[in-house]
Amino acid sequence: MGIGSDLMQGIGLGDPVIRLGVTGLSRAGKTVFITSLVANLMDRGRMHALRVAADGTLKAAWLQPQPDDTVPRFDYERFLAAMTGPDPFWPDGTRHVSQLRLSLRIERQGLLSGWRGPQTVHLDIVDYPGEWLLDLRLMERDFTDWSAEVLDRMQDRPGAPEYMAALAALTDAPPFDEPTAKTLAEVYTAHLHEAREAGWSDCTPGRFLIPGEMAGSPALTFAPLPADLQNSRLYKEFRRRFDAYKSRVVKPFFREHFARIDRQVVLVDVLGAIHQGPKAVEDMRRAMADILTAFRPGRAGWLAQLLGTRRVERILFAATKADHLNHVQHNRLTAIASAMLREARDRADFSGARTEAMAIAALRATTEDVIRQNGEELPAVRGRLIDGRMAALYPGELPADPAELLHPARQGAEKWLDGDYSIMNFAPAPMTARPGDGPPHIRLDRAAEFLIGDRL
Repeated sequence: MGIGSDLMQGIGLGDPVIRLGVTGLSRAGKTVFITSLVANLMDRGRMHALRVAADGTLKAAWLQPQPDDTVPRFDYERFLAAMTGPDPFWPDGTRHVSQLRLSLRIERQGLLSGWRGPQTVHLDIVDYPGEWLLDLRLMERDFTDWSAEVLDRMQDRPGAPEYMAALAALTDAPPFDEPTAKTLAEVYTAHLHEAREAGWSDCTPGRFLIPGEMAGSPALTFAPLPADLQNSRLYKEFRRRFDAYKSRVVKPFFREHFARIDRQVVLVDVLGAIHQGPKAVEDMRRAMADILTAFRPGRAGWLAQLLGTRRVERILFAATKADHLNHVQHNRLTAIASAMLREARDRADFSGARTEAMAIAALRATTEDVIRQNGEELPAVRGRLIDGRMAALYPGELPADPAELLHPARQGAEKWLDGDYSIMNFAPAPMTARPGDGPPHIRLDRAAEFLIGDRL
């Protein structure tokens, strides 16, 4: 149904609203997830695991004008055209907060269904950069602790030598001046960009990567400094700016947007982290733990004080790009993601909300194939690469026991001893959908059932 249909359907003041927050770590595919989810809720032929779609209870879905006039609208139509056109391509990633409202007409069940009539449920989808979500971990750290952590973990990451050289050029008691501050911030920001490109998850502060209208402001002009400079004017000013970043940038964002979120999906590129090696896997596991720590119900921390008694009821960690694996390995990818989430739960002492992990592909870009190599048949996938060439990929065999990956990751191993895992950058495949079918996917219907099925 079109965007104008709501004018005829009407908008009830008492209609229930589900606010779904969508974010992701390190290019996990937020835009693709939202676009495909909306398209598959409007054309539900592939949504068999969503119960209200399978049993026909969900009668119709249509787009509404979004409820928040000051928040940009998620550009659904443009993104869908990019993914499903005659020469499909991946749309641009998330650069700011955006929102979309999808209204769902549900046939009521039970004895009073005929008297009460159908119900409209509004799904408000809030899209925001994953880099901003990771700023949650800054809120309970002071500048000294944050600096120590960053300087310790950045040693093996790209761009670190350049930043360490910039620090070495400082005097023993550096004065504060704006050119020095700007140089340090720029070199540190360049390091963050390189680290994110290389697959690292924990790259903070998040606004350094996506500054928007705040580019060049003092709140974004600081960088980590070693503790032996604590008495310098430069250190004191950077500490003040770090505190300003938390109070004037991070807190308002979570107050304005998190206070109304009911459900949250965090997209994670687990395969990309595995390809990068043990340290990237451990970095992602820590990031997941920090996210759950911030969401922990009843926690006497800053986020709980902002949200009051309200809390996110369900959190889904979705390991994306399942279409880069043959289906015989999907259970192993899910097990690895679940193990990473379990350790995050334990570390955060998390309880209260429902959490889940699963392997998905919001837009399936490959078909399954078999590669014959040295007399052995290997379960593979085949698809079109970004440069237009067709290629088949066998990425390597994921271990049946997730501990075979997580243990060396925790121990700080430099590389995998028993495996070599590959990835390719597949482009979207041209679509030939039947009427009533949304874009092809893997387990997007199961993700929707977990996130919103109970409310429908």
